[in-house]
Amino acid sequence: MKDKPSIIVTGCSSGIGAYCARALKNDGWRVFATVRRTEDLQALEADGIEAFLMDYTNADSISDLVEQVFARTGGQLDALFNNGAYGQAGAVEDLPTEALRIQLETNVIGWHDLTRRVIPAMRAQGHGRIVQCSSILGIVPYKWRGAYNASKFALEGLSLTMRMELEGSGIEVSLIEPGPIASRFTANAITHIERHIDLKGSVHAVEYEKQMRRLRGKESPPPASSTPMRSMTC
Repeated sequence: MKDKPSIIVTGCSSGIGAYCARALKNDGWRVFATVRRTEDLQALEADGIEAFLMDYTNADSISDLVEQVFARTGGQLDALFNNGAYGQAGAVEDLPTEALRIQLETNVIGWHDLTRRVIPAMRAQGHGRIVQCSSILGIVPYKWRGAYNASKFALEGLSLTMRMELEGSGIEVSLIEPGPIASRFTANAITHIERHIDLKGSVHAVEYEKQMRRLRGKESPPPASSTPMRSMTC
């Protein structure tokens, strides 16, 4: 009897990653799910999912993940779902360079690192699928989301190029571009904007105050067309 197909799914604390990890498990996949916080491991393990700590900004954690997964699968992997990400909100002029660097490291560079580590195994077995969770903001830019827009536009270009280069290898590359999803994305966005953006000292202070009130649930959201820092999923 053939073993279950195997997949790494990142960003499984909530939202798309958490849902997909459980759905794939129920469909018969062997799921290796990643989270960044120890407290998020238990819920996944309780559902029979093999869970690991992995942070896209930490190359050692990426290497450790791949080593552990391959040790359990005999060096094989059928699919990778790059999903874990966050959104750094704020006007481009208010964005510290270091904040942009961390955004790209998390949403692009770390994904590239993990993907490169699994491609050789997929080539050797003659098949595989890489699924990249982009965003509608990887197609259409949105005001006040320059860092996140940049990360997803970069991901789109990198992934489309990789698809062309892997043609004939048996490895398929898929892009998905979701809109808003219920997850911890908004809470994480608030943390990052407060950490990196001078909300009161900016020329956009009035707009920031209005949007932060909405993100914290203190007022009803405006129509989508006028929501500068609308929560996106990944």
